[in-house]
Amino acid sequence: MNLTISVIMPSLNEEPNIKRAVENVVNAFETLNISGEIIVVNDGSKDRTEEIVKEMSKKINYLRLISNSEKKGIGASFWNGVLNSKEDVVTMIPGDNECDAYEILRYFPIMQEVDIVIPYVYNKEIRSWSRRMISKLYKGIINLSFAMLLNYQNGTVLYRKYVLDDLTLNNPGFFYQTELLIKSIKMGYLYAEVPYALQQRGGGKSKAINLKSL
Repeated sequence: MNLTISVIMPSLNEEPNIKRAVENVVNAFETLNISGEIIVVNDGSKDRTEEIVKEMSKKINYLRLISNSEKKGIGASFWNGVLNSKEDVVTMIPGDNECDAYEILRYFPIMQEVDIVIPYVYNKEIRSWSRRMISKLYKGIINLSFAMLLNYQNGTVLYRKYVLDDLTLNNPGFFYQTELLIKSIKMGYLYAEVPYALQQRGGGKSKAINLKSL
């Protein structure tokens, strides 16, 4: 069976990055011969994010746009995309272009054997020392609290769609990915961890590290 994929792309004020982020996924689809759709979820952006995606969708027939009237959070945006997705596998690739789609989609064939593919970052030096320390502390707290041994909990995870159909997401913010992983793994779904690399953002600042997220 040839699986297809829905790439959900939450985007908040990503005017400098969104075009390259979408093109990056398109290039990965073509290189890896993957079929699917890209769903950009515009999370109440105040810049030209929505306009840019609308223009791109005229040339990319599998690119769709969902717009939140106001900011709802990355978790809520991802879940909105999931509820509107049509394909066999779902993943989140953010609109900030920090994640190279090829890095996770090259593992797409593994989805024939498992329910979830969980990536972990191997080029950690690309991030600041403080960001690495916060991530390390976060990973330790989650693993200790929930008796897990994951290398990373906030990456571009690949899920078989039926896994998410069995879950209810409660957290609208950055904790959403960890919540889904904890719930799905505790339900007994089979998973594999794989290494992947991050790349530098083209512009803007990361929204992951702020008081509310922590």
